Amino acid sequence: MTTSIAVNPSDDISRSEGRAGVTASARAYLATEAGSAIVLLAAALAALIWVNSPWGDSYERFWHTTLAMEFGSTRFALDLRHWVNDGLMAFFFFVVGLEIRRELDMGELRERKRIAVPVIAAVGGMALPAILFVLINAGQSSAHGWGMVMATDTALALGVLALAGSRAPARLRSFLLTFVIVDDIVAISVIAIFYSGNVNFTALSVAGGLLLVAIALQRAGLGRQGFLLLLGVPLWFVTYEAGIHATIAGVVLGMLTPAQQPPRPELEQVTALTRAFREQPTPELARVAGRSIQRAVSPNERLQFALHPWTSFLIVPIFALANAGIQLDSGILRQSLTSPITIGVVIGLALGKPIGIVGASWLASRSKFGALPLAVGWPPLIAAGSVAGIGFTVSLLIAELAFEGDELTEAKVGILAASLLAAALGTLVFQRINHIPEEQRGLLSGTAEPLIDLDPPVDPDYDHIRGPLDAAVTLVEYGDMECPYCSRAEPVVRELLAEFGDDLRFVFRHYPLQDVHPHAQIAAEATEAADEQGAFWEMHDLLFSHQDALEAKHLLQYAADLGLDVERFKRDLRERRHERRILEDVAGAERSGVSGTPTFFINGQRVHGAYDLASLKAAVQAARTEQMTRVVRN
Repeated sequence: MTTSIAVNPSDDISRSEGRAGVTASARAYLATEAGSAIVLLAAALAALIWVNSPWGDSYERFWHTTLAMEFGSTRFALDLRHWVNDGLMAFFFFVVGLEIRRELDMGELRERKRIAVPVIAAVGGMALPAILFVLINAGQSSAHGWGMVMATDTALALGVLALAGSRAPARLRSFLLTFVIVDDIVAISVIAIFYSGNVNFTALSVAGGLLLVAIALQRAGLGRQGFLLLLGVPLWFVTYEAGIHATIAGVVLGMLTPAQQPPRPELEQVTALTRAFREQPTPELARVAGRSIQRAVSPNERLQFALHPWTSFLIVPIFALANAGIQLDSGILRQSLTSPITIGVVIGLALGKPIGIVGASWLASRSKFGALPLAVGWPPLIAAGSVAGIGFTVSLLIAELAFEGDELTEAKVGILAASLLAAALGTLVFQRINHIPEEQRGLLSGTAEPLIDLDPPVDPDYDHIRGPLDAAVTLVEYGDMECPYCSRAEPVVRELLAEFGDDLRFVFRHYPLQDVHPHAQIAAEATEAADEQGAFWEMHDLLFSHQDALEAKHLLQYAADLGLDVERFKRDLRERRHERRILEDVAGAERSGVSGTPTFFINGQRVHGAYDLASLKAAVQAARTEQMTRVVRN
């Protein structure tokens, strides 16, 4: 039975506390993008200051310090810069591989047809810069450095977006992340194929065997951190010995690590074991409960959560410190101004990238080429193309592989100049986007339909709806009547309904966590019993305001207070007449990837992150703007 009523909020509005997010993504990269970009830039600046200081000679001496490992008569030695570039950066590429796999399993790339435009844009954004670099360096040995201008620095590009793109459409980040993932895959392949040494096929065969072992362990459900570490070290070593850049081992292992939402049965087992430990706090139960908690979270998200801060705030900045040191005296600057390497890098990254990305996207959107829908409008697409010209990390890595001596210095000058120019251009475009008037913000929306996470879709004949049935924006909550976080989110929802008026409707669906909240199931059934008598929302509000009193006797009293037929209400609860309805909501929640409460969806798309008033208001506002743009366009 559908109930549709208007509301006038009377409760005090408080922002939700406690859980701030629902995944370890973000894949997205959590909330560290802006901070890690600043740390990376600070490390690059420190390298420039160091090498141009009175102690500049110590820069190269330090990074050429040899660090060796000995196992009996076997000795493996590299200088510090190579340990950073080949060793530590393997962890960075491992996290890149994890993010790629997460997007394939749970993110935008899980619907494969949606990657067409980002792939085409990525190809255009890599091919044109490489062609421009080769043309500028035609007939010279330096032309083989074309791989430098293909890569985008994920951390810096997303960092600029986080710092400058406050009013950019929400889907821009997904588009940019999809683009740079494709970019990363191609860049890593280019390193493996064109910038590796002579291939040792014996070592390569051993690496292939280790990968087969890793795949077998994953399929057997044994692909946990310990096994990955045991395999990762020898895989890195034999990959290095094979003459292929050793960071490839990291990205391959990352892509072999699956991601998924925690299954409900495993979460219920966690609760049971935690309660057992609470009753008998023994070391054995502590170990079993701890392992159960870890197993409930997919290895992919667990490893991203553990490693991403280290790669973002330590490993990549160390890489910048080790590779960004350039002596910027007048002679080197004059030489770079006329160097085809420097010119090729600047033109390739700062101009070739945005032109290639926007041009390829334009071609993909033309009817003669298939009229593929765009995820975002042209202004944010231009901004994304601009920041994609920041090729810092991977570009420096390829430069180290392709050049040495003065040519390497000229390449680094070009990379630094191009990255600064691209960041400035991207920031400028984002600032222009931020000042677009509200009535013209339809220019920011693309033509692609949003990826729908909610299953099943909202059905006015089935769902409980608060607000106008024909509202432009639909906010769906999977909640638990005994969940304290749901109770804290309730006044936030009321505030949104009051502020957005006829543009917003709210749908509540049940997801009782019976293993955590013993009265959640019967409370959910009580709201459905009340719905049979036309009082779903009245019972819903009453139960949330009395979460500490949800036993059967309390529910009967609430029914009496609402003027319901108490005998009919009591019979419905006793006979469990509405249990099936709750189970149907739970089944839909699990198909939609829900694992906790409250979980929100806006126009069918899952809301990742905080559910405080400001965050949800911004998400609803963006959805309303996008929906109105679609109406005008159609």
